[in-house]
Amino acid sequence: MKNNNLWRIVALGVFFTLVAIAYIGRLLYLQVSGQDYYSMSTPTVYYTRNVTVQAQRGEIFDRNGKPLVVNDYTYDISLDYQTKPKAGKELNDLIVDIINAATKTGDKLVTAKSSLNVEVLSGGLDFTYPDGFLDTVRGRRYSKLISQLNVADGASVNDEAKALMVYFGIMTKEKNEDTGKYETYYNYTYPLAKELFLIRLDMELSGFSAVQPYVIAEDASLTLITSLTEKHSRGFTVTTDYARKYLYPGYASHILGRIGKIPSGQEEYYTELGYPLDAIVGISGAEAAFESYLRGVDGTMKITEDAYGNIVSTEMIKEPVPGNDVCLTIDIEMQMVAERALAENIFKIRNEADPDKPLTGEDAEKGALTVLDVDTYEVLAICSYPTYNLATFNEDFANLNNDPLSPMFNRALNGEYAPGSTFKIGVAVAALSEEIITKETVIETKGIYTYYESANFTPRCWLYLMSEGQSVHGEINVVEAIQESCNCFFYEVGRLLTISKMNEYCRHLGLGQPTGIELPERVGILAGPDYRAENGLGQWSPGDTIQAAIGQSDNQFTPLQISVYLATVLNGGTRYNASMLYQVRDYATGEIIYNRTPVEVDGIAISDEILNTVKEGMRGVMDNGSAASVFRNYDISVGGKTGTAQVYANKSDNGIITAFAPFEEPEIVVTCIIEQGYGGTQAGYAVRDVFDYYFADELAEMAEEKNKE
Repeated sequence: MKNNNLWRIVALGVFFTLVAIAYIGRLLYLQVSGQDYYSMSTPTVYYTRNVTVQAQRGEIFDRNGKPLVVNDYTYDISLDYQTKPKAGKELNDLIVDIINAATKTGDKLVTAKSSLNVEVLSGGLDFTYPDGFLDTVRGRRYSKLISQLNVADGASVNDEAKALMVYFGIMTKEKNEDTGKYETYYNYTYPLAKELFLIRLDMELSGFSAVQPYVIAEDASLTLITSLTEKHSRGFTVTTDYARKYLYPGYASHILGRIGKIPSGQEEYYTELGYPLDAIVGISGAEAAFESYLRGVDGTMKITEDAYGNIVSTEMIKEPVPGNDVCLTIDIEMQMVAERALAENIFKIRNEADPDKPLTGEDAEKGALTVLDVDTYEVLAICSYPTYNLATFNEDFANLNNDPLSPMFNRALNGEYAPGSTFKIGVAVAALSEEIITKETVIETKGIYTYYESANFTPRCWLYLMSEGQSVHGEINVVEAIQESCNCFFYEVGRLLTISKMNEYCRHLGLGQPTGIELPERVGILAGPDYRAENGLGQWSPGDTIQAAIGQSDNQFTPLQISVYLATVLNGGTRYNASMLYQVRDYATGEIIYNRTPVEVDGIAISDEILNTVKEGMRGVMDNGSAASVFRNYDISVGGKTGTAQVYANKSDNGIITAFAPFEEPEIVVTCIIEQGYGGTQAGYAVRDVFDYYFADELAEMAEEKNKE
């Protein structure tokens, strides 16, 4: 018995020893000899791709730090080419899930903006695309896709749409065994089939690829994103995007401008600066003018995925650098006051036009106004009417583009207008400086200028015409001539001065010259023989010179140019560049990295005696002259000049006024031009409203003192 147990124990020991030897041998094989086997087996494959991390764009503020344009962050849902289902049915099912989820949450998919349309009817399809579509990039892609589907020549667009639906798996085409004909049927309900077709077609036409994601929903709600991520882990991505938010919608639209894709024809310019072709850039206004400050530098992230599209790791290769914040010179509160004042002034002129007398302002509809700091040439407000709302620009574009009043046109910087009698200030400065006249010089005016009578050219003064020959200015000096805007006085002064000297001074004062502002502007026209010769407009005559001396002939300037011209006179003849850029600040820290200082560009010396003489005449305009009905007894001392310019025989005259305050030490110049405004006096109400805002504290103190008395 004991021997039997012993043998059993020995047998078990031998067995376990052999098993142990076998395991040890196998382990040694795996560790040493078996390495070649595993090195030959298929390893795990990883894929890497780099994606752009968009940098934040700098924001725009006014001179007082009030935000005007900020970033409004949104979420976009994009179909991801790398992880989308490969089979057509699974891809369709994913898109259908997105459609259904968006319907429940109220989100709009991109096809809501599509120019293509299809109606899926029980009797068939009704597919349409706009005229000229086939000549576009998307249209050429469409034609190529149709050619690959072997659609019969001469087939209708509805037949093309059916072929595409079959290609996309939205419809199935099968042979009817009974009739021997091919029939099609929908794999989805009609509404889904329509939406699915437009999305699948849009994906093809947009160049959807590994490097070009397809945005299916913009500004998606968190509810939609949550709903989709709970059901699907792959096939789409959620990216953070931003849009510009305008905190004062409807105001400063001509100044602030818009952002968008690189404009056609400017691709080379931007790519040389390092921009990708799909970059968002400033395309108008301050957004474009200060692009180099506002633009950030995009970053790069490396994404590592396994063979199944699962993200294994992410690595930020290059951190994005946000753009800088830009502070404009404008005061947004003044800007709003000025825009409202300009609109109200135009309505006032139109409403108060004489119903029994034509061409008295009943056709006034457009105008512009600028406010300039006399010392720094910083633009405090720029207004153009009619205007528009940047916040709804895309929705309003068709109407804006077709509006005969051209609301998108910036009249303050690009509208060119005859300056009328405002030009007489420059002529007076030139004549006094050249000693053609002195302050005491008296010229006898008779209402009709007869120097060129032998040539049958006898222009009249406005007073003579209005009084039907009953009134004339008589003997008059330069101060009185400015106040009363006597044409005959300036006809004679212009003749003696010559067009050459007249233009020499006016050019130095800024007329017909760029103002230096950073936005696009017209430079105007300084009338003279050079302009006529350069444009093939015939010979310059002595009669043209005297017409130019009163702001007529070919003279045309922008409202901002007239403000710069008057500011240059007021500071003694030194002209600076006008500017809209006040400061640039670091986006993250707020540290000031640029502070504007005035840049002198030209000038001509105006003595204190001459300046005081001209200013005295301009004070007379506001106290006793053409603008007295608006400014007489105004609590702030004001100087300025009105002008009236006939533009069309069958329309009211343009009204112009340029004014400054305070009179003793001028701080701001305000220029207002109203097309068909009838006269410069009528344009003065908007100017007074701007002064009311700018001098609000002083006016309040004066009112309080009066109440105490």
